[in-house]
Amino acid sequence: MTYRRQFLKYLAASPLLTSYSAFAQEVEETLGERLTDPRDVINVFEMEALARERIPPAHFGYLATGVDSDETLQANRDGFSRFQIKPRRLVDVSEVDTTVNVLGVQADSPIFLCPVGSQGAYHSDAELGTARAAAAKGHHMILSTQSSTRIEDVAEARGAPIWHQLYSTDRWENTVLMLQRAEAAGATAVCLTIDLPGRRNTETQSRLFREDDRNCLDCHRGQAKPMFEGLDMRGARLTDPSLTWDVIGRMKQVTDMNVIIKGIEVAEDAALAVEYGADGIIVSNHGGRSVETGRGTIECLPEVVAAVSGRIPVIVDGGFRRGTDVFKALALGASAVGFGRPYCFGLGAFGQAGVERVLDLVNRELVIAMRGSGTTSVNNITYDYVHDNGYRV
Repeated sequence: MTYRRQFLKYLAASPLLTSYSAFAQEVEETLGERLTDPRDVINVFEMEALARERIPPAHFGYLATGVDSDETLQANRDGFSRFQIKPRRLVDVSEVDTTVNVLGVQADSPIFLCPVGSQGAYHSDAELGTARAAAAKGHHMILSTQSSTRIEDVAEARGAPIWHQLYSTDRWENTVLMLQRAEAAGATAVCLTIDLPGRRNTETQSRLFREDDRNCLDCHRGQAKPMFEGLDMRGARLTDPSLTWDVIGRMKQVTDMNVIIKGIEVAEDAALAVEYGADGIIVSNHGGRSVETGRGTIECLPEVVAAVSGRIPVIVDGGFRRGTDVFKALALGASAVGFGRPYCFGLGAFGQAGVERVLDLVNRELVIAMRGSGTTSVNNITYDYVHDNGYRV
């Protein structure tokens, strides 16, 4: 039995274990028996297995789901295999600098904590635990409109300016009020999400919902999102399907925050974002949960970077699990990389301590990749360090 459990633990640490079969469930149960200290978790994949065991099924379904058959969700992971690192040798890498500065945000790591809504569904620490972990480890944080926690409290816990991710609703007066509130809370940028103009088909979420025998109302009764306090949300939609590119200019008329467009996947839209005055772009397919394109964001990144041509920063999220994933994105021209699910796995498994462990693990892997490739700073990681298989534009 001991050898069998060791074997299961080994498999649980493998990136090949991505489905939740009965066998995967057994792996998770084995981990749950053995791993009670976040310091014993060796990678994001183990943390994911622990999170699935400890987060209620319906809540984990919301976190884990893609859309339709989850092909784009998987494409985000598979895309990294299409790029290979080209290491250089006999370089003095005794000192490695992972700091970045993006639109005035100074961070100790190029890994930004992406917006994930309803973090109170994963652990009682919720967004405050995430913010405190970000502060402890020197990471930048973007807070979701759908946060379980007031933006003012999160900004205080972070102890430094955060960015605000915006679902505009379909009422402009709500957009203005949320922008004003975020700016008053100290946010220095708004990240307008544009990749959900309509509904989505989240089948994995629906399947895991069936496994949950709790009364859904016990969680959601009276749990309105704090960002909507004081807004008229009667009959309002979370997103506005009528938005066009002029929304960038309209937002700039009512806020001094930088306006970042989140959800760009093609060069043509990247060029339009620059033309209409965006201050930054996030290459994103909403973690594979907007449209089932079958294309990973890392595959979209080269054409977006080429279209922007250095005029504004480009951030990318979607499928990142390893330090080598981060390295590849930086080599392809990203200014920073967004993590969403990984830190929420840590949150769900251990609260704030789990978030900190995830950040430590991936930063360690990034430093190893940098040293092994002969790069001493994030700015040194260029196209020269990646083989792109013809993706470069």
